[in-house]
Amino acid sequence: QVHLVESGGGLVQAGGSLRLSCAASGSIFSINRMGWYRQTPGKQRELVAHITRGGSTNYADSVKGRFTISRDNAKNTVYLVHLQMNSLKPEDTAVYYCNTGRWGEYWGQGTQVTVSS
Repeated sequence: QVHLVESGGGLVQAGGSLRLSCAASGSIFSINRMGWYRQTPGKQRELVAHITRGGSTNYADSVKGRFTISRDNAKNTVYLVHLQMNSLKPEDTAVYYCNTGRWGEYWGQGTQVTVSS
């Protein structure tokens, strides 16, 4: 079992930056990959970025060059993953979720990101 808690969302003007963090606890030794997803009302949840334990990353085309995912290797009982979001656009407005698990079965509660024009 893995417990995920996101933080760092908020309201920012277009062109601004935010940094999201996800703290994973529980069976973190089993974590091989962690990702950030986002969802807006009426749309499916979409992958924003993911990172493996080895540091390999993958990004959605819409955020490449603007967002950076990083991780702190598991220390003690918490594993941290961050999403640095720069040059934010109004279309980045969404609830952002942290995700992990062998089958992607663990989700955080989500954090709201609102970008005003």
